[in-house]
Parts: sequence; structure tokens; C-alpha cells
Amino acid sequence: MLILWVPLSFLLGFIISHSVQSSWENWRNGGGEFDKQPHVVFILVDDQGFRDVGYHGSEIKTPTLDRLAAQGVKLENYYVQPLCSPSRSQLMTGRYQIHTGLQHSIIRATQPNCLPLENVTLPLKLKQAGYATHMVGKWHLGFYKRGCLPTQRGFDTFFGSLLGSGDHYSHYKCEAPGMCGYDLYEGEEAAWEQDRGLYSTVMFTQKAISILAKHDPHRKPLFLYLAYQAVHSPLQVPSRYLERYKGISNVHRRKYAAMVSCLDEAIRNLTLALKRYGYYDNTVLVYSSDNGGQPLLGGSNWPLRGSKASYWEGGIRAVGFVHSPLLRNKGTKCRSLIHITDWFPTLVSLGEGTLEEHLNLDGYDVWEAISEGRPSPRHDILHNIDPIYIKAKNGSWKAGYGIWNTAIQAALRVGHWKLLTGIPGYSDWVPPQTFSNQQMGSRWHNEHIRFDRGKSLWLFNITADPYERVDLSQRYPQIVKKMLIRLAQYNKTAVPVRYPAKDLRSNPQYNGGVWGPWYKDEKEEQEEEDRYNNLFSIHLGKRQWKKKSKMRKMKRKAKD
Repeated sequence: MLILWVPLSFLLGFIISHSVQSSWENWRNGGGEFDKQPHVVFILVDDQGFRDVGYHGSEIKTPTLDRLAAQGVKLENYYVQPLCSPSRSQLMTGRYQIHTGLQHSIIRATQPNCLPLENVTLPLKLKQAGYATHMVGKWHLGFYKRGCLPTQRGFDTFFGSLLGSGDHYSHYKCEAPGMCGYDLYEGEEAAWEQDRGLYSTVMFTQKAISILAKHDPHRKPLFLYLAYQAVHSPLQVPSRYLERYKGISNVHRRKYAAMVSCLDEAIRNLTLALKRYGYYDNTVLVYSSDNGGQPLLGGSNWPLRGSKASYWEGGIRAVGFVHSPLLRNKGTKCRSLIHITDWFPTLVSLGEGTLEEHLNLDGYDVWEAISEGRPSPRHDILHNIDPIYIKAKNGSWKAGYGIWNTAIQAALRVGHWKLLTGIPGYSDWVPPQTFSNQQMGSRWHNEHIRFDRGKSLWLFNITADPYERVDLSQRYPQIVKKMLIRLAQYNKTAVPVRYPAKDLRSNPQYNGGVWGPWYKDEKEEQEEEDRYNNLFSIHLGKRQWKKKSKMRKMKRKAKD
């Protein structure tokens, strides 16, 4: 009998390697367990101001957010877009607005417009990597035809609203007089039966927890995109949360603060569910606001300048953090430059998906910068170029050194420097004491800046002057010129703006009282017309056959 001697280390290595390979193949084939790809929970909140979290010095109580951020990594140089649709489009595609045609404003409910269908989305890439993909909450990326809906863009399931805002209880939204409709969806149909009149923050959290409860965290990785409607107007909240803020005299601020507290409690419940159902130890949780706060509706971006819808820091610098047991350096602050487009490549890479060159991403994989404190691969951010918004009366090619027309609204960050042209938007600093007044009027404590100074170009060193108080454009003209050249180079890569006119067929009264897909192209309309004609022909044929049959019976009776 021949006995072969095999080194023990070689044998163990073979067994372990074979075991890992078998487990991986078994999981890929839909059986067994997996422990490799992390679950991803992305929480996007609506209109939360930079100051409106406890760890940024707010009077609003956010114990859950404070704890999660303190135990994770706080993103203190993190940027989004100044409005809803732009931020969401860049999260979903990893691409700047100029590369998707969504450079101007937001996607309106009445427009035949949506996130262009040729763009590959984050959920689709994660789905290809083996993830179950679920969305709960606000979409706001268009719905004029079925191909635009979340379940057509990579999500296995969707429960939430399609529009940018609406009543937090009734889920109705009026875009104009006579243009009102219901906006709560389950998949691709109105969710009448699931609607129990719950406050949206509570309802969305319950839905997210039910998804966690039904999914097996050990068999398949999960991507949950939870896009809260809060704290966007209308300012509505269950009364029990208002009790905590009786000391805030400004009504808007009081309601807004209560909405943030309700949101904080919802995220506490979600976090407890992650632990209860076995996800937590292998989960990456990302928290982000979609844009800055709106001071006239209770939000605060102090000490940053500007507000939502502006390209000042208060409109685009966001509250954000990552919480996960998988982080290397927990309890730290990441001051590396990070933009919302970076989540696409970062999360796809974490999920072991593929990033093909044809995706033409503007985002970077920043996981090592967040988790390990390494330098960020990102050195610049194109905040936007909006060729339609050219309202700066004093803007000109001359003011832009013949390189750029400064009438165009644009913003660019390169290293420490930030350049703005055109009209960047509401430009005040709104200090906290403003909210002590019942009526928010013109008392800005000498912080009000008017645009009658003839300016259409600004340069700031954001590292040294994060509050944008000292314009350096006259002192450093060479830096201005270099950044204008960079802006012009970006503009050469821009695609045409997609901002169609209102389509009256979008009116919910033509769709059973529901906001939903209404648009059909020529091919679809022809197919629908053919179906109608076929049905009509069949129906007409049946009637004629019945008429002839009746005549035959009458003739037989006459013969008898």
C-alpha cells in the first residue's frame, strides 16, 4: 500500500481555499450563507441645514444622530447640490448635472422629464453585484413615463412619493389650482390600500423596518435607500414632538426643530432594527442631507453663508456621516473633500460590483479616505454650470477676462479655492438669534448683502475662509483666470439642458386623481390605438354575429 506524505500547511491551505470558493459559489448560486459583501443603508434627508444637528451646536436635540456620528466618521468637508433633484440625480448616477442634462432647476411634476434612461444607476450596479435593492421615500427624479419609475431604474421594490414635496399625512400635492393629486406609491401603482394616514417619517420608517424583517441578512446583501420627506415643507409634525420646543418663539423654527427630533427618533428605531434582525455588524450606514436648509422655513446653516437653492456654502455643504463596524478609524472626522457623486463608485466598489469605463463617472471611490483617513482622490468639484440662468445684469465676457461669460450661474471648487459667477443665490448669513423673532423680517444684524454692487464674480479661499466673507477675486486675478479656464473646459463636456415645458396631460384629473406616468411616445400611442381598434373590431364583430344569429332565429320561426 502506497502512502503519500503531504505537508499539513499545504493541506489546510487547500481545504480553506476550497471551502471559501465553495461558499462563494454557493452564495452566488442562491444557496448557503454569505458574509463578504456589506449591507448598505443610505439615509437621505430633505432640507436639513448644516447647523441643524446636535454635534454642530444646534439647540435641536438629535441624540441618535450625535451618537451614530460620534461612533463613526463625521464628514466635515462634504458637498451636495443646492436642490433636491440635482443631488438625487448625482447620487444615483455618480455624474455631474452637466453630463445628464439636468443642469437647470429641478424636475417638475408637470414636465415630461426624468433622469435620462441611458444613465446606469447605483441600485442597478448593486443589483448586478447580487444585492437585493429597495427604496423607501422620496424619488423626485421624474415619472412622466413608466420607464422613469424607481422599479424600472434598478430597485426591486419601491414605497414612497414621486414628487418633490407633499402633505406629510394625506400625501396629496397641488402644483397649481386644479392640478392636485395623490402621491403615494407601492411599486408602480398608487398605494391607496397601504395608506393609513400616517405621518410620512413614521410610515417610511415602518416600511423600511418591515423590509429588514422579511429579508435574510445571511443569504443576500441588502441595499436600502431610505429617502425621507422630512424636513421639507410643509412644516408638519405630530404634536408630541412640539412639546419639547416650547421655548422657541419662532413658529417655523419650532415646527422644524420638532420635525428633526421626529426624524432622529425614526433613525434610532431603524438602527435598533438593524441590530435586532442581524444586519448591524456587516452594515455600512451613510447619512446625508440633500441640500442646505431654508431659513425662511426654519432651517439654519449658520455660520455658513446662504441657503438652499444657492451655491454659497450654506446651500451645498451638508450634514453627513458614515456609521459602520467595518470602519477602520471610528470616532474621527474626515476633512477630505467629498461630493455626493462619490457614493456611486464608493458603494459599488464596497459591494464588489464593477465600474466600467463607459460609465464616465465624475465621482471617486473615497472609502479609504473615510475609513482610514487617507487623502481623498478628489481635488475639485464642479458645483454646476447652468446656461439657462443668466440673470446677472452686470455679467459679461469682459468681466470674465474673455474666457467666460460671468452672467452664467456657475460654481467651481479647486483645492482651497472656490469660484462663483452669475447670481449664486440668496447670500445672507442668518445668525441663530434671528429665530428668536416671531416674524423673520429684515433684521439680519448687519449680515445682509445686496447684489446692487455690480458683482458677477467671486473668489474665496474656503479653507481659510469657510464663511465666504472675504472676496479675493481682485487680489488674485491669475487664480481667477485659471479657474475660469477650468470652468470653460468643463463646459465643453456638457450635454444639452433637459428642461421641457409643462405638459397638461400630467394633470392627475386625467389619471384617476393620482400623480403618475402620463406620457406615451408615438410608438406607444400607435400600439394603444391598435389595441383599441382590435377590441372595437372584436366587440363590433360580436354584435354583428349576435344580430345575424337573431335574424336567423326569426327566419326559422317564420318558416315554422
